[in-house]
Formats: sequence, C-alpha cells, structure tokens
Amino acid sequence: MRVVLQHVSRAAVTIDGETVGRIGFGHLLLVAVAATDDEAVLEWMADKVANLRVCRDEEGRLNRSLADIGGEFLVVSQFTLYGDCRKGRRPSYVQSAPPEVAEPRVARFAALLRERGFTVAEGVFGAHMHVELVNDGPVTLILEREAG
Repeated sequence: MRVVLQHVSRAAVTIDGETVGRIGFGHLLLVAVAATDDEAVLEWMADKVANLRVCRDEEGRLNRSLADIGGEFLVVSQFTLYGDCRKGRRPSYVQSAPPEVAEPRVARFAALLRERGFTVAEGVFGAHMHVELVNDGPVTLILEREAG
C-alpha cells in the first residue's frame, strides 16, 4: 500500500462540477493498493496516518498527530502511485491491485479511519476526479507498507 499524505487547511473532490467529498483541516490521502495488501496492511496504515505527528504544536513544531488535535481525512484512490516509469515512456501499473480488489480495500481503509473516530470524506473509485487542496505547511509525505 502506498499513501501520499498531504496536510491541508481544506481539500475537496469534484466530479463533473459536483463536489463529492470535502474536508477542512486534516489530511488528504492519495491511496494506492497493491494486489498483496491484506487487512494487516490496511490496519497498519490507518494507525500510521491517524497517529503520525505532522501537525504543529503550540510552539510551531510538527509534534502533534491528527488524533491529538482532531481533523478530517479525505481518501482518494490513486492507482497511478504504483506507476513504474523506469522503462519506456508509458508507465506500467502491474503492481497496482486490479479494480475489483482495490475498490473494497480502499473502502475498508476509509472505514478503519472512521472506526478510529475520524470524519472521512472520499472520492469516487475509478471516476475522473478533480482534487483541490490547500497544502498546509507544506507537509507532504509518502508512506508505504508491504504485506508480510
């Protein structure tokens, strides 16, 4: 599983001009699922993003987690995070899980965040989306976890 986490003041996803997901202060998560990702990987990633200390404390240091201070998540599936550009001019996506595997796992990941008490907005799996965000900090991190 690969996740690009962007700490945001606000973020939204629109499809054909209609907003389908919106958050205020929190984390935008661009999520790619590998075919081998299992429940343990999803649980690990949910715990990691919920408790990662990338929010500013009273002294301005990145020392607080979203769990510490409250906030929301916007989860957007993005299989292209597994794009391999080492050969040729067209990326290979063979590491990405096929849609019938990835869609329920992305949904489960969002559900795990909700189970941890967070408000979670989502994009629409497989749709052509426009993602708008105000990166706060800026803070952008790439997280990865493999099954096993």
